[in-house]
Amino acid sequence: MRQAFNPAVPLPLLSQPWNSAAMLRTTEAAMATSEIKQLVLRQPDDWHVHLRDGAMLGAVANHTARQFARAIVMPNLSPPVTSVAAAAAYRDRIIAAVDPAYGFTPLMTAYLTDSSDGAELARGHAEGVFTAAKLYPANATTNSSFGVTRVAALYPALEAMQKAGMPLLVHGEVTDRDIDIFDREAVFIDRVLAPLLKDFPGLKAVFEHITTAEAVAFVEAAGANVAATITPHHLALNRNAMFDGGIRPHAYCLPVIKRERHRLALRAAAVSGSAKFFLGTDSAPHAAPTKEAACGCAGIYNAPYAMESYAKTFAEEGALDRLEGFASEHGPRFYGLPLNTGTVTLDRLDTPVPADLPAAGTTIVPFHAGETLQWRFSRG
Repeated sequence: MRQAFNPAVPLPLLSQPWNSAAMLRTTEAAMATSEIKQLVLRQPDDWHVHLRDGAMLGAVANHTARQFARAIVMPNLSPPVTSVAAAAAYRDRIIAAVDPAYGFTPLMTAYLTDSSDGAELARGHAEGVFTAAKLYPANATTNSSFGVTRVAALYPALEAMQKAGMPLLVHGEVTDRDIDIFDREAVFIDRVLAPLLKDFPGLKAVFEHITTAEAVAFVEAAGANVAATITPHHLALNRNAMFDGGIRPHAYCLPVIKRERHRLALRAAAVSGSAKFFLGTDSAPHAAPTKEAACGCAGIYNAPYAMESYAKTFAEEGALDRLEGFASEHGPRFYGLPLNTGTVTLDRLDTPVPADLPAAGTTIVPFHAGETLQWRFSRG
């Protein structure tokens, strides 16, 4: 039986930090950019998205393709995308689902398991099928039951990836039941990621959808081979959003949203201008009934209004001049890909976000449902 839930009641978005000194700085910076009415940006890319498959793929793919020229597509289907042939076939299904007028390019990833074949990964990368490979700790998130149980088992594959220059994408959480869910990212850094990168100093790695101040500090201190993506929802919400007046299932994602100090650290990193941090929505569509359930799915669907949401954060931080770098330049440079040549426009116009969107015979509740965002996206 579905929970009573009104998606038209907006989540409590945290537009301003809580401490007074930070609030003053943020307010002054926002005022400095308040006269900007339009931004024309190099077309951005999404370096982390879930497009699903089948009917749901057909329902959601154009939301991503409309805003982004390219996207790193997650391989956690059921069954997962572990072979070159499976990735090529999935890429064909994505291209078939997208309006060709968008000129969208899906960038495919391999799902790593304990038995991943380094030669297969290297071959897929050399043939232009695999852009990267994804490490999911087993049972860390949606469709991750086939994920890695022992990182040591991956070492032959990682050695092949390092040699091939193939990036490793990391869902950075331990899954031990005795570790508090809010601490799992920080523990992962100490137990898994730091030792792994010490053993493979030439491996390019993206710490995906980071959520903590510890992750920000780790990436900042690491070499040029380590970068991170940041989602719009982790920039906008802290963990109070999940419990505002009751359980708010559409604010539940993995890695879970953290304390306010972590949100502030993420915002500072995103607007810093550092090439180590770039856009990755982790947009994850789930049918509303599967979110509003006794054991609801993890994931926030932000693809339809992703750039409007990022623009909101950058405007609040007085950093609209750095949005293009974060959204359109840092990612392709890290991956060694050319910058896009097209442009998109963000106008300072009210954009109401609907309470839900139709999708594959059901509905999806988008991020910012029931809110009015102050930016409107258009292509060109």
